[in-house]
Amino acid sequence: MVEDKMCGHHCHEGSKACISFVPIFNHLESEQMEEIMSTVQSHSYKKGEIIYHAGEESDSLYIVNNGKIRIYRLSEAGKEQLVRILKTGDFTGELALFQNGVHESFAEAIVDTEVCIIKRADLQEFLLKYPSISLKILSEFSNRLEQSEKQTTRFATEKVETRIALFLAECIENNEGLTEFILPMSRKDLASYLGTTPETISRRLSVLEERGYIKQKPQKVIEVLDLDGLLLI
Repeated sequence: MVEDKMCGHHCHEGSKACISFVPIFNHLESEQMEEIMSTVQSHSYKKGEIIYHAGEESDSLYIVNNGKIRIYRLSEAGKEQLVRILKTGDFTGELALFQNGVHESFAEAIVDTEVCIIKRADLQEFLLKYPSISLKILSEFSNRLEQSEKQTTRFATEKVETRIALFLAECIENNEGLTEFILPMSRKDLASYLGTTPETISRRLSVLEERGYIKQKPQKVIEVLDLDGLLLI
């Protein structure tokens, strides 16, 4: 494993980018952001490098400054379940803010990734000082809980084609309504996220294309041609 690299004289600029990107901080005044920046540590991780393991002490908030991170869990049988993909401005490790404990999941860099880390003690101090941060974090908790409940319900009640259709619809929503977008994850990760296999994902996407609902293009680009029809599957 490549060692984490502490940033040097670029640390302040990297920290500033982290704080200005992440929704839980970007509403603060400049002086308040500067105060938070002084506590941030920046680390770089190579593609495929593990940022933290399940079972390790959880005592920090991790913010993606640049890159992508996959959060996943392993079942007792060793089967991987993708929880979410984090991109620039997203964060993980938030449960450490409220309790001592260990990570229940793994975090892996999908590409070369820069991460800003804030220790629990520092962030708890900011939460007391600036209550608006707490409200932003609670809002994100609410969003993640809603997404988790949707995912659980789909596993239990929806067939694979429907799970794929709903996922593609969410991609459009996250892409400001544009019907052509790049899949935000590999087919392997998409299969893990939707509770199926990469082969099934490929077959089902081909079927959706044959039926005229979507068009698959190079570089993981998908164009949805008939959203209404897709959502009726």
